[in-house]
Amino acid sequence: MTGLVIKNTGSWYLVRTDDGRDVECKVKGTFRLKGIRSTNPVAVGDRVRITGNPGGTAFITDIEERKNYIIRRASNLSKQSHILAANLDQCMLVATVNYPETSTTFIDRFLATAEAYRIPTLILFNKIDLYDEDDTRYLDGLVHLYTTIGYPCIKVSALDGRGLDEVKDKLRGAITLFSGNSGVGKSTLLNALLPGTDARTGEISQAHNKGMHTTTFSEMYPVDDAGGYLIDTPGIKGFGTFDMEVEEIGHYFPEIFEESARCKYGNCTHRQEPGCAVLKAVEEHRISQSRYASYLSMLDDKEEGKYREAY
Repeated sequence: MTGLVIKNTGSWYLVRTDDGRDVECKVKGTFRLKGIRSTNPVAVGDRVRITGNPGGTAFITDIEERKNYIIRRASNLSKQSHILAANLDQCMLVATVNYPETSTTFIDRFLATAEAYRIPTLILFNKIDLYDEDDTRYLDGLVHLYTTIGYPCIKVSALDGRGLDEVKDKLRGAITLFSGNSGVGKSTLLNALLPGTDARTGEISQAHNKGMHTTTFSEMYPVDDAGGYLIDTPGIKGFGTFDMEVEEIGHYFPEIFEESARCKYGNCTHRQEPGCAVLKAVEEHRISQSRYASYLSMLDDKEEGKYREAY
């Protein structure tokens, strides 16, 4: 029997079988995903084969070959990965410029990881109903930066509805990963996009202007009859990159990769080498300082052999 993993609750997985039943499943004890050291060998979005038990539950015995997946480092100093979701058509990264602020480092690490797994990404800038003049000016600068690089951006408000129709159009017929920092209003946005979902929402910590986790596990919600699904994931505080080589990291920043073709040396790391086209582009403001700083932070993480929180 085969089906789709629609929810991960830690030790259990909910699988929607091809004949429409939802079956609680566990991973068979001997089952491990070859080649990936992961905290979750099975992910939401996986197509799996299951074998039933007398009590109505089942074992997951095999995973069909994935089209793709997106992965992050599991935790501080961890050498394991955590698979956010599998078989994606696109990602939507929910960000806020205030209440709380999403750092450009976090945004850039997420975008670079999506590039590494060849998954197109849109950025949803939420909570625009709350922004003052300074916030709005900063938001406009970020939208200009990321759209110029090639990442579509949509300004949205889960509360007053601005931008929601545009987001709904992008969701149709696609399997979409919904991700972002804790507190950016992901669950409220999900409820606004898919009424009846009843995702839990939480408050912002006023002392630190940071969000608190409300989504505990990943879950897949149907969007339409055309095969569209939205995969909601727990809020992330930092985004630790995983399994990237130093010489590859620049490939996942499109504007850095484009400029690097003009570097004097083929193995240029774009830090202090003579004849570096990337450094020249940063000096001439053709590559933004924030993007270059994010690139350097990922190089540092790789060379130090650890994951550093992206605040």
